[in-house]
Amino acid sequence: MEIESLKSLSCKLRKDIIRMIYLAGSGHPGGSLSVIDIMTVIFFGDILRYRADQPKWPQRDRFVLSKGHAAPALYAVLSEAGFFPKEDLWTLRKLGSTLHGHPFNLDTPGVEAPTGSLGQGLSIAHGMALGLKLLKQDSRVFAILGDGEIEEGNIWEAAMSAGFYKSGNLTAIIDYNHLQIDGYIHSVKSPEPIPDKFKAFLWDVIEIDGHDHSMILNTLKNASQRAIDGPPLAVIAHTVKGKGVSFMEDCVDWHGVAPNKEQYEKAMDLLNG
Repeated sequence: MEIESLKSLSCKLRKDIIRMIYLAGSGHPGGSLSVIDIMTVIFFGDILRYRADQPKWPQRDRFVLSKGHAAPALYAVLSEAGFFPKEDLWTLRKLGSTLHGHPFNLDTPGVEAPTGSLGQGLSIAHGMALGLKLLKQDSRVFAILGDGEIEEGNIWEAAMSAGFYKSGNLTAIIDYNHLQIDGYIHSVKSPEPIPDKFKAFLWDVIEIDGHDHSMILNTLKNASQRAIDGPPLAVIAHTVKGKGVSFMEDCVDWHGVAPNKEQYEKAMDLLNG
């Protein structure tokens, strides 16, 4: 898919996210909107190898959304890719729905791992990467982490292991929007300097604009061609929480709150341009 088409698709998926959360009356718009440009490129930029009609196809690449509260973004791309009907999106968080508040792999086609508790996704992703190497498969593993999420100690145990075992088939993308539920990460419990910490655990590190589709695409294409037995790659993606809806941007109040009817209509007007 060309860059302009990826940009248009990101806008479409942003509207799906806002509608999902509005109809559910709960959810996390800020972190879903900050990460959707990255996920659009991963799923539709010819980065991730998958078959929507065969979610467990053995030769697929794996994608783990470690920051599981951004589930609406994951559901939007999975539906767009054809893993399940779009109508399912409007059942988010409702009784009997397969789309839970956090991803759950046993219910939702295309979800690779349950990430209800933060801080566990990188360990899961690294386990997948090691397993694929043992099976001598060339499949890749991509994981998206939140910047606030990486305050969890488990993240750094996984980072240490991945560097030690040279899991070059693993790429971790940090959604670096500077906000978590209680405020700016530097005022809550700063994980900075993030690049230096990954480097200390023997990762290669690159910093990008997480809303620049062209930069994301080039970075992840290069990641897909890295040596499987080399260092893992950490992509520090600078983003804006709530990106695309001006009154939600860089505002901690929109971490986990659904818009009311007036706010929903205003957000859709903004996204419709």
